[in-house]
Amino acid sequence: MGRIALHGNPPIDVDLRRSSRARRISLRLSGLDGRVTLTLPRRVPEAEGLAFLREKEAWLRRHLADRAPEVRVGLGATLPVEGRAHRIETGPGRSVRQGDGVLLVPGAERQVPARLSAWLKARARDRLAAASDRHAAALGRRYGQLALRDTRSRWGSCSSEGRLMYSWRLILAPPEVLDYVAAHEVAHLVEMNHSRAFWALVDRLCGDWQDQRDWLRREGGRLHAYRFEAAPAEDD
Repeated sequence: MGRIALHGNPPIDVDLRRSSRARRISLRLSGLDGRVTLTLPRRVPEAEGLAFLREKEAWLRRHLADRAPEVRVGLGATLPVEGRAHRIETGPGRSVRQGDGVLLVPGAERQVPARLSAWLKARARDRLAAASDRHAAALGRRYGQLALRDTRSRWGSCSSEGRLMYSWRLILAPPEVLDYVAAHEVAHLVEMNHSRAFWALVDRLCGDWQDQRDWLRREGGRLHAYRFEAAPAEDD
């Protein structure tokens, strides 16, 4: 995969992908992280792909403008935890503490993003392991390894060997959304497909899952708007 730039204000980085299975040129804008991918069939010249990209420029810029703006996590910022907004403030001690609508983070200001990221990942693991354990027990199945990633294309997955993977950013979503994703992936321990039998299992595990799936489709991209990189140090 290569990368090209669509010049303009601002310029847009575009991943250029070749596919032997593609029958036509396609342009995809990820609803999760805003990544733009231009896919070309093997024998289509790159110049033809660039012409297609320019034809779609107005559409692309309009949809990029509608995306939630990025939020750099730090003191004074607001961050959702299990669906509730929390203001980030300096706190005492050595550990992150959660209060009523506030997250108290100790240490130097530049350490705040890393400390919060570690705290959120630990909390996500606890919540996702508990949900996965509960749903697996309900189905009489066992799963293997449980891993957390910062995935862009999916909220979870289940391998044929029974390994579960989840996006740790699910801890930012309401608890019922996290529970739905856990139920969805655990159901794949029985049905490695999306058949009627699979959805019947999801119904059995968490009931009204449609609202939760709709929430992810509507709001999930916002969870990727929170950036946990420390702000660049200012020159002295």
